[in-house]
Amino acid sequence: MLNPRAQLLLKTLVERYIADGQPVGSRTLLQLSGLDLSPASVRNVMAQLEELGFIASPHTSAGRIPTTLGYRYFVDTLMTVSSESGEVLRQQLASQLHPDSPQRLMNTTSQLLSELTRFAGVVVTPKRKNLAIRHIEFLRMSPQRVLLILVATDGSVQNRFLQTDRDYSAAELTEAANFLNQHYAGCTFLVMRARLQQELQQLQSDMTALMSTALAVGEAALAEEEEEVVLSGEGNLLSSSDLGGNLEQMRRLFQVFEQKTVLLQLLDVSQRAQGVQIFIGGESGLLPLDDCSVVASPYEIDGEVVGTLGVIGPTRMAYERVIPIVDVTAKLLSNALSG
Repeated sequence: MLNPRAQLLLKTLVERYIADGQPVGSRTLLQLSGLDLSPASVRNVMAQLEELGFIASPHTSAGRIPTTLGYRYFVDTLMTVSSESGEVLRQQLASQLHPDSPQRLMNTTSQLLSELTRFAGVVVTPKRKNLAIRHIEFLRMSPQRVLLILVATDGSVQNRFLQTDRDYSAAELTEAANFLNQHYAGCTFLVMRARLQQELQQLQSDMTALMSTALAVGEAALAEEEEEVVLSGEGNLLSSSDLGGNLEQMRRLFQVFEQKTVLLQLLDVSQRAQGVQIFIGGESGLLPLDDCSVVASPYEIDGEVVGTLGVIGPTRMAYERVIPIVDVTAKLLSNALSG
């Protein structure tokens, strides 16, 4: 634990460095902190902070900059996030996230995260295999050809043609759809499959084949799209003085964006956690850059965590501003998807 004086000096140093990107000298630190100390005392505290690994001294300057450990201590212990700013942000964003189309909603969310932070916004879409069914319909298209319409709990719609072994009447198709909607609305296909075998025995035997086919085709339809990463604003990082100046560094980062596997692994960790997660520099062991940070949060559908969203930017980011943006956006996306 740092004493209050060391905490104040570290907080002041991190905030100043985030603001202008220049190493902070002891004289500047003394002026900004408002502490009644001698320059020698400030230098002593700076030396202690450097020895503990919270700050470092670039070769080109007598000033100090935060290390990954310093940022971590700042974020966990020293940073204050205004609840008032979160409420203002909520009002600004609430009108922009409309649940008219799940895919459009994911794209809009990613773009909003990017626009608000000027970094890269990322959204991991829900795993379709975890989705439940909200509504099922059958439409007779021709003899032995039926259109299956599936509406999932996230609002997405899948249409698939079924080739049947006989011609079903419109009344029979309505009866089958009503049975499935009455018994299985809100259930995943895993639950449906477990219960269907027993409950189908209550129906006429010639309806069993139709429902079994619908179950198999429907499950494949919802599971066929793999988990997807929606990424916006990668170009913003090129204009970052901390990242854009190193072409090799940017090449490695854009390889991560292109492959997306590492991003999925990183954000999957966030999905299993509560609230906003912050990965600074190389903490995650996944991102190849020490100068890159990720602020992420899970989002839900009807109380169940189904995906993750976040922001990717330089370690020198205004965390107290980015964290509420990610937190509020995750809550609003959850509300839009659950509505």
